[in-house]
Amino acid sequence: MDAVARFYDERKVGDVGPLGFRRSTDLSRLMPCLEKMFGDGLLELNRSRFLDLGCGDGRVNVLMSYITQISIGIEMDDWTLDDYLPLRRCLELHLRAFHIPLPPPVALFHGDATDEELYSRIRKETGMGFEDIDLFYTYLTMQHEFATIIVKRAKSGALLMVYGLEKILPQHNGLRLLTENQAMEGILALYQKE
Repeated sequence: MDAVARFYDERKVGDVGPLGFRRSTDLSRLMPCLEKMFGDGLLELNRSRFLDLGCGDGRVNVLMSYITQISIGIEMDDWTLDDYLPLRRCLELHLRAFHIPLPPPVALFHGDATDEELYSRIRKETGMGFEDIDLFYTYLTMQHEFATIIVKRAKSGALLMVYGLEKILPQHNGLRLLTENQAMEGILALYQKE
Protein backbone atom coordinates (compact mmCIF):
# COMPACT_ATOMS: atom_id res chain seq x y z
CA MET A 1 0.00 0.00 0.00
CA ASP A 2 2.94 2.32 0.62
CA ALA A 3 3.96 2.01 -3.05
CA VAL A 4 0.43 2.88 -4.15
CA ALA A 5 0.32 5.90 -1.84
CA ARG A 6 3.69 7.17 -3.07
CA PHE A 7 2.69 6.67 -6.72
CA TYR A 8 -0.48 8.73 -6.39
CA ASP A 9 1.02 11.35 -4.08
CA GLU A 10 3.62 12.09 -6.75
CA ARG A 11 0.75 12.74 -9.16
CA LYS A 12 -1.42 15.01 -7.05
CA VAL A 13 -3.74 17.62 -8.46
CA GLY A 14 -3.39 21.05 -6.85
CA ASP A 15 -6.00 23.36 -5.45
CA VAL A 16 -7.23 24.60 -8.82
CA GLY A 17 -8.39 22.41 -11.69
CA PRO A 18 -9.93 23.22 -15.07
CA LEU A 19 -13.36 23.86 -13.56
CA GLY A 20 -12.26 25.40 -10.27
CA PHE A 21 -11.33 23.91 -6.92
CA ARG A 22 -9.98 20.38 -7.03
CA ARG A 23 -7.61 18.74 -4.60
CA SER A 24 -6.31 15.19 -4.40
CA THR A 25 -6.21 13.21 -1.17
CA ASP A 26 -2.71 12.86 0.25
CA LEU A 27 -2.68 9.08 0.62
CA SER A 28 0.47 9.05 2.74
CA ARG A 29 -1.39 11.12 5.35
CA LEU A 30 -4.51 8.97 5.06
CA MET A 31 -2.70 5.66 5.69
CA PRO A 32 -1.85 6.31 9.38
CA CYS A 33 -5.53 7.19 9.90
CA LEU A 34 -6.52 3.82 8.45
CA GLU A 35 -4.01 2.07 10.73
CA LYS A 36 -5.56 3.81 13.74
CA MET A 37 -9.04 2.81 12.58
CA PHE A 38 -7.88 -0.83 12.33
CA GLY A 39 -6.39 -0.60 15.81
CA ASP A 40 -9.65 0.83 17.18
CA GLY A 41 -11.72 -1.90 15.51
CA LEU A 42 -13.48 0.58 13.21
CA LEU A 43 -12.19 -0.99 10.01
CA GLU A 44 -12.23 -4.73 9.33
CA LEU A 45 -9.79 -6.19 6.84
CA ASN A 46 -11.61 -7.50 3.73
CA ARG A 47 -14.99 -7.04 5.43
CA SER A 48 -15.65 -3.30 5.48
CA ARG A 49 -17.51 -1.88 2.49
CA PHE A 50 -16.27 1.49 1.24
CA LEU A 51 -17.97 4.30 -0.70
CA ASP A 52 -16.17 7.49 -1.76
CA LEU A 53 -18.77 10.22 -2.30
CA GLY A 54 -16.74 12.29 -4.77
CA CYS A 55 -13.95 9.95 -5.79
CA GLY A 56 -12.14 12.19 -8.28
CA ASP A 57 -9.60 10.04 -10.12
CA GLY A 58 -10.29 7.02 -7.88
CA ARG A 59 -7.00 7.10 -5.95
CA VAL A 60 -8.63 6.56 -2.55
CA ASN A 61 -10.70 3.72 -4.01
CA VAL A 62 -7.59 2.00 -5.34
CA LEU A 63 -5.89 2.27 -1.94
CA MET A 64 -8.98 1.06 -0.09
CA SER A 65 -9.42 -1.88 -2.48
CA TYR A 66 -6.48 -3.59 -0.79
CA ILE A 67 -8.21 -3.62 2.60
CA THR A 68 -11.98 -3.58 2.03
CA GLN A 69 -14.47 -6.12 0.74
CA ILE A 70 -15.56 -3.66 -1.96
CA SER A 71 -14.43 -0.18 -2.95
CA ILE A 72 -17.04 1.96 -4.71
CA GLY A 73 -16.66 5.55 -5.88
CA ILE A 74 -18.97 8.20 -7.28
CA GLU A 75 -17.78 11.28 -9.18
CA MET A 76 -19.94 14.00 -10.68
CA ASP A 77 -17.29 15.42 -13.01
CA ASP A 78 -16.62 13.04 -15.89
CA TRP A 79 -13.41 14.90 -16.82
CA THR A 80 -12.04 14.07 -13.37
CA LEU A 81 -13.15 10.45 -13.51
CA ASP A 82 -11.48 10.16 -16.92
CA ASP A 83 -8.11 10.35 -15.11
CA TYR A 84 -8.78 7.01 -13.39
CA LEU A 85 -7.87 4.53 -16.15
CA PRO A 86 -4.65 6.21 -17.38
CA LEU A 87 -3.41 6.54 -13.79
CA ARG A 88 -4.40 2.98 -12.96
CA ARG A 89 -2.54 1.63 -16.00
CA CYS A 90 0.60 3.57 -15.04
CA LEU A 91 0.27 2.33 -11.45
CA GLU A 92 0.01 -1.28 -12.59
CA LEU A 93 3.13 -0.95 -14.75
CA HIS A 94 4.95 0.59 -11.81
CA LEU A 95 3.86 -2.14 -9.39
CA ARG A 96 4.71 -4.94 -11.84
CA ALA A 97 8.24 -3.55 -12.21
CA PHE A 98 8.73 -4.03 -8.46
CA HIS A 99 6.76 -7.31 -8.22
CA ILE A 100 4.15 -5.70 -5.97
CA PRO A 101 0.60 -7.15 -6.03
CA LEU A 102 -1.83 -5.21 -8.20
CA PRO A 103 -4.85 -3.60 -6.57
CA PRO A 104 -8.17 -5.43 -6.73
CA PRO A 105 -10.86 -4.00 -9.04
CA VAL A 106 -12.85 -0.98 -7.92
CA ALA A 107 -16.34 0.11 -8.99
CA LEU A 108 -16.46 3.76 -10.07
CA PHE A 109 -19.62 5.53 -11.19
CA HIS A 110 -20.23 8.85 -12.91
CA GLY A 111 -23.13 10.72 -11.37
CA ASP A 112 -24.50 12.79 -8.53
CA ALA A 113 -23.90 11.17 -5.13
CA THR A 114 -27.17 12.67 -3.89
CA ASP A 115 -29.21 11.00 -6.68
CA GLU A 116 -31.21 8.03 -5.42
CA GLU A 117 -31.45 6.51 -8.91
CA LEU A 118 -27.66 6.22 -9.05
CA TYR A 119 -27.75 3.96 -5.99
CA SER A 120 -30.17 1.64 -7.79
CA ARG A 121 -27.60 1.31 -10.57
CA ILE A 122 -24.82 0.74 -8.03
CA ARG A 123 -26.87 -1.99 -6.33
CA LYS A 124 -27.58 -3.64 -9.69
CA GLU A 125 -23.90 -3.62 -10.72
CA THR A 126 -22.21 -4.36 -7.36
CA GLY A 127 -24.88 -6.04 -5.23
CA MET A 128 -24.34 -3.32 -2.60
CA GLY A 129 -26.92 -0.76 -1.55
CA PHE A 130 -26.33 2.42 0.39
CA GLU A 131 -27.48 0.66 3.56
CA ASP A 132 -24.77 -2.02 3.08
CA ILE A 133 -21.88 0.46 3.27
CA ASP A 134 -19.79 0.57 6.46
CA LEU A 135 -17.43 3.39 5.55
CA PHE A 136 -18.17 6.59 3.64
CA TYR A 137 -15.53 9.08 2.53
CA THR A 138 -15.77 12.65 1.32
CA TYR A 139 -13.83 15.87 1.03
CA LEU A 140 -14.92 18.69 3.34
CA THR A 141 -16.91 20.68 0.77
CA MET A 142 -19.99 18.40 0.68
CA GLN A 143 -19.80 16.98 4.19
CA HIS A 144 -23.07 18.50 5.44
CA GLU A 145 -25.13 17.19 2.52
CA PHE A 146 -23.60 13.72 2.75
CA ALA A 147 -23.91 13.63 6.55
CA THR A 148 -27.65 14.28 6.18
CA ILE A 149 -28.01 11.41 3.67
CA ILE A 150 -25.98 9.06 5.87
CA VAL A 151 -28.14 9.86 8.91
CA LYS A 152 -31.28 9.12 6.86
CA ARG A 153 -30.17 6.06 4.89
CA ALA A 154 -27.04 4.39 6.26
CA LYS A 155 -27.07 1.58 8.78
CA SER A 156 -26.40 2.24 12.43
CA GLY A 157 -22.68 2.31 13.18
CA ALA A 158 -21.67 3.38 9.66
CA LEU A 159 -18.66 5.69 9.58
CA LEU A 160 -18.14 8.95 7.70
CA MET A 161 -14.55 10.02 7.03
CA VAL A 162 -14.24 13.73 6.17
CA TYR A 163 -10.90 14.64 4.58
CA GLY A 164 -9.57 18.18 4.71
CA LEU A 165 -10.50 19.18 8.26
CA GLU A 166 -7.96 20.22 10.84
CA LYS A 167 -8.88 22.22 13.95
CA ILE A 168 -12.55 23.06 13.45
CA LEU A 169 -14.56 19.84 13.41
CA PRO A 170 -18.25 20.43 12.69
CA GLN A 171 -21.00 18.56 14.49
CA HIS A 172 -23.66 16.72 12.47
CA ASN A 173 -26.99 15.80 14.05
CA GLY A 174 -27.32 12.01 14.15
CA LEU A 175 -23.55 11.45 13.86
CA ARG A 176 -21.14 11.16 16.76
CA LEU A 177 -17.74 12.78 16.27
CA LEU A 178 -15.09 10.18 17.11
CA THR A 179 -12.14 12.56 16.64
CA GLU A 180 -13.21 15.08 19.27
CA ASN A 181 -9.96 16.87 20.10
CA GLN A 182 -8.43 17.18 16.64
CA ALA A 183 -8.50 15.59 13.21
CA MET A 184 -6.45 12.42 12.76
CA GLU A 185 -3.07 13.26 11.21
CA GLY A 186 -4.32 16.86 11.14
CA ILE A 187 -6.48 16.06 8.13
CA LEU A 188 -9.32 13.57 8.83
CA ALA A 189 -12.44 13.79 10.98
CA LEU A 190 -14.32 10.60 11.74
CA TYR A 191 -18.03 10.37 12.51
CA GLN A 192 -20.26 7.41 13.38
CA LYS A 193 -23.99 7.09 12.82
CA GLU A 194 -25.75 6.66 16.13
